[in-house]
Amino acid sequence: MTDRIRALAADALPEVVRLRRAIHRRPELAFQEHETAALIAETLRQLGIEPITGVAQTGVVAHVEGARPGPTVALRADIDALPITEATGLDFSSETDGVMHACGHDAHTAMLLGAAGILHELREEWAGTVRLVFQPSEEKAPGGAHVMIEEGVLGPMGGHDGPAAIFGQHVFPELAAGLIGVRGGMFMASADEIYLTIRGQGGHAAAPEALVDAVLVQAHVLTALQAVISRNRPPGVPSLLSFGKVVAEGATNILPDAVQIEGTFRSMDEDWRARAHGLIRRTAEKTAQAFGATCEVEVREGYPALVNDAALAAAVRETAVALVGEDRVVDLPMWYASEDFAFYTQQVPGCFSVLGVGNEAEGITHGLHTPRMTVDEAALETGTAFLAALAVRQLAAGA
Repeated sequence: MTDRIRALAADALPEVVRLRRAIHRRPELAFQEHETAALIAETLRQLGIEPITGVAQTGVVAHVEGARPGPTVALRADIDALPITEATGLDFSSETDGVMHACGHDAHTAMLLGAAGILHELREEWAGTVRLVFQPSEEKAPGGAHVMIEEGVLGPMGGHDGPAAIFGQHVFPELAAGLIGVRGGMFMASADEIYLTIRGQGGHAAAPEALVDAVLVQAHVLTALQAVISRNRPPGVPSLLSFGKVVAEGATNILPDAVQIEGTFRSMDEDWRARAHGLIRRTAEKTAQAFGATCEVEVREGYPALVNDAALAAAVRETAVALVGEDRVVDLPMWYASEDFAFYTQQVPGCFSVLGVGNEAEGITHGLHTPRMTVDEAALETGTAFLAALAVRQLAAGA
């Protein structure tokens, strides 16, 4: 079966590349992916697969049925783009000002469509159902996954049972084209935004004794908040707290009334994440109070930590080795980026892996979310085959 999937993926590559480029030319932001959704639906119909449209506004769900009854597994691709102006110089660059597929979702979508075709071609060879999930708004909290779950994508849908497992993959320019990376357990971090407003009493910088220096207070608050991580984090649970924006609208001789601070808190553990929110709030408020100032704290919760099911991750690794060979499978470290695929893995067993798309010889090493990010399209053959092989292998194992 692996050989057949590999051969069909090679045959499908030109169409996968064509689809990827078509989507790349016409990027759309979160919950605005109407043209992309229409292309997905039409492509599925041409394959003989009837889509369910309008899920979570612009999402598309479809089912590929095997020859015999069996469990359901899900494959997910995200379809939205980013508010970035493209600078790749490609002849299929974005035609939409200020919007670009800088995170590879064009490739994700094209590969899942390619995998759909392979699964449909081989449907007499396997039992069960594969649910294809084309999800909007991965890039913008609260995330399209959250909405799709609310609308039933993990439950019975279209006459089919909910999935017993779900898989996704992400292109990764830092890995050489065609490599597959996987990690069991803690993989990607939760991501929360932290907003602080420290209020003191501003005035002439030459008379600080009569004032409450909000700039000085923010220095102590930021230092104290780092102790929240270093002195309270449970052993073995990676997390970080970083502040990238401090705004103090004073001058060389003026102390401002207030300072605004913005940052991010990331963790690999949901229990610690929840406890840390309270510690951040209390530490910031009490430190400011000690200097006679106040601190308003807002924590905007983003995506949860993504934890890959250990047994599924092992199966994913075995599938990758069978497809590309042991020497082309990478055991990944933890990754402090975040992904709303984590919402799925909170509900059903899941595994999120990565596909190398970098090519130093061709200069394809620019990172995700950058204006020059692109992919080595030869890797799309591997990614397409891998998605199909994951579904078939998992169904053969009884999901």
